[in-house]
Amino acid sequence: MGNLEQLEHFVNIGLALARQTDRTVLLEQILQSAQHISQADGGTIYRLTSDNHLEFATLFNRSLGLHQGGTSGLQPAQHSIPLYKDGQPNDSAVVAVAALQKQPIIIDDVYFSPLVNQERARQFDQQHGYRTQSMLTVPLLDHQGDVTGVLQLVNCLDSSGKVQPFSAQTQRLVIALSSMAAMVLTNKQLVHDLEELFGALSRLLAKAIDEKSPYTGGHCKRVPAITMLLAQACSETTEGPLADFSMNEADVHELSVAAWLHDCGKIATPEYIMDKATKLHGLHDNIALVEARFEIARRDILLDQSLDQTSREDLLDQLRVDLKFLQASNIGGEFMSWELQKRVRDIAARYHIVIAGVEQSVLTPAEVSNLCVERGTLNPEERRVINRHIDITIEMLESLPFPKHLRNVPEYAGGHHEKMDGTGYPRGLKKEQMSVQARIMAIADIFEALTASDRPYKKAKTLSESLRILGFMAKEQHIDADLFRIFVEKKVYLEFARQFLSAEQIDEVDHSSLPGLH
Repeated sequence: MGNLEQLEHFVNIGLALARQTDRTVLLEQILQSAQHISQADGGTIYRLTSDNHLEFATLFNRSLGLHQGGTSGLQPAQHSIPLYKDGQPNDSAVVAVAALQKQPIIIDDVYFSPLVNQERARQFDQQHGYRTQSMLTVPLLDHQGDVTGVLQLVNCLDSSGKVQPFSAQTQRLVIALSSMAAMVLTNKQLVHDLEELFGALSRLLAKAIDEKSPYTGGHCKRVPAITMLLAQACSETTEGPLADFSMNEADVHELSVAAWLHDCGKIATPEYIMDKATKLHGLHDNIALVEARFEIARRDILLDQSLDQTSREDLLDQLRVDLKFLQASNIGGEFMSWELQKRVRDIAARYHIVIAGVEQSVLTPAEVSNLCVERGTLNPEERRVINRHIDITIEMLESLPFPKHLRNVPEYAGGHHEKMDGTGYPRGLKKEQMSVQARIMAIADIFEALTASDRPYKKAKTLSESLRILGFMAKEQHIDADLFRIFVEKKVYLEFARQFLSAEQIDEVDHSSLPGLH
């Protein structure tokens, strides 16, 4: 092989290795390239495991027609080779010695070398009718000089097919290839490790947010589960508006990261708002103060000498009824109609008590305002604060220098409160302004909230109830109707339910009766 041919071959090898993403195939390509430039009849490449064992990755022998490991589908018969035995360096295997010394080992004839396990070598030869002779063993070293694997070649062949020693020039070529291969392997491993680290940090942040509030624990875990199930179902769809939608491995990873980080802005949301289990909840539930004031009102009625017995009993009964109503209103589980809100204000006007010489209502203006919240437990200002989490999420994610293959994470994560008709928040985006992935996350977030059993202000809904609500939302263009159809027809909801919902929530769903599908 001439110098120009060698250079061209190395360039081609470098390009091929750089493009390859599968580590198994990459190791196999390195071995094949080394055999090509050295004219070696056989070769084996090993990877170093975390417990300091050299594990067989791929084995080739041309004259014997052997291909084990790698893409062959056949596992090598040999056991992994430890670098140490009983705490001492393993000097009974050439590959272990080369790895420990971090130096190439060149042997002209293995039958006359003290470094080679003669019994193992001769046993292999006898079994296959082979004669192992010349050997070149090269450790693969990363940028820090640490061993990542070992490349071993056997029986260098001349133009006539006769075995000869590995020449000095061949050794230099193989060592150069090994250095280049080690660099590629190291870079890919570093990228993989960074991906794993970032993914772990994303899950860690999600867990921290879930742990921050006992009432949303598990939300940041369940939303990614629904998201990925629906994304997979969309990728498998061959008909309809989403027939062309597909996701490769990198796309899946990007969406997963976005799903885990979709609520990262909640790290800045005050706990008393995230944990507001009732309408009067602050640092503690202020319904206890209301109950204490009602007890004072009860005492005043009992002490009022102007009342006859019947009037006193009537007032006490009404007092009990009104307190019971306020206690129920504090839960925030049902819609608070205008009539019910008026009743709260009437109670505040009806009962007055005197504390420290000051006459006051049994309800403060702030308590009246909170008890009149129409839905849930948050008043308008608290709702603005908790809705701000999505702005913070977007700000946090857009401040991160995401690499190219993760550049859509802010858009995916930041769109789960948008609506298809443009009435959502924070940016009021419409369907055509959002990616499919962001629309998927919007459905995942809502479905998780509907079926969640850890919210103190509402009862977990069944599958049929949740899908009916989603159906109306699809009909009203709040969620993507095409995605909702896939969610139902592919039974994504059922796969999620089997993993995360209680048996009581998993009821029969009549697809034909669901709104938003027709």
